[in-house]
Amino acid sequence: MRKIIQAAALIIALLPSVTLAQDFDAGLQAYKDGDYQTAVKEWRPLAEQGNAFAQLSLGVSYDSGKGVPQDYAEATKWYRLAAEQGDAEAQFSLGVSYYSGKGVPQDYAEATKWYRLAAEQGNAFAQFSLGVSYYSGKGVPQDYAEATKWYRLAAEQGNAFAQLSLGVSYYSGKGVPQDYAEATKWYRLAAEQGDAFAQLSLGVSYYSGKGVPQDYVLAHMWANITAANGNKHAQELRELIAVKMAPSDITKAQQMARECLESGYNNCGY
Repeated sequence: MRKIIQAAALIIALLPSVTLAQDFDAGLQAYKDGDYQTAVKEWRPLAEQGNAFAQLSLGVSYDSGKGVPQDYAEATKWYRLAAEQGDAEAQFSLGVSYYSGKGVPQDYAEATKWYRLAAEQGNAFAQFSLGVSYYSGKGVPQDYAEATKWYRLAAEQGNAFAQLSLGVSYYSGKGVPQDYAEATKWYRLAAEQGDAFAQLSLGVSYYSGKGVPQDYVLAHMWANITAANGNKHAQELRELIAVKMAPSDITKAQQMARECLESGYNNCGY
């Protein structure tokens, strides 16, 4: 009998959290369905009760103006409440608010503080952003080695911006010994995720032969892909490379570019 009473007590104790989860999920489903006002309606009571996920979600709603009038100050308010509970995404978002000066006075040091808290929890965007802070010296003393450390942590999680930035670090030798092959490795990982600047950088590597054997066909392919993704500098690079190529090689490079894009960067000529 005692065990039954204990089990019943446990079920009763869990009921509020189950209900909260159901309400949050209802809001999430409404948001996915594009019914933003219903999502906000579901999340607000939870946020006011201290639910960090709901506070973060309400912050995102105010930040984007979905379901409520756009209000950066209100977004920051909800981000802060969730961030102070240790939510890494909210900490990162609050850092972005301080970095951009949206909803709060711009404050790079405060931005870095929140980036760091999220980065130490493994948030890849925060790790990248903290790397940017160290690279630029905004909010912290400029330190290329520290920037590279945070870029690497984010890059190893697959963050394309961090992969590109780590490639740039190796190419320039800032924070790490200069290593063109290592730079090309990281450019490639970002390029295959569709990062246009990484694609351009990879094309330059093949054109110059720095970090990879010189290959005008692959250089043209990446320049062509980057141009298709809207990078104007890539058009200039593509024409510069084409001058050094036979018509048959240009045709081959164009076909490779088409295959690379159609395969979602899984079949890119190597």
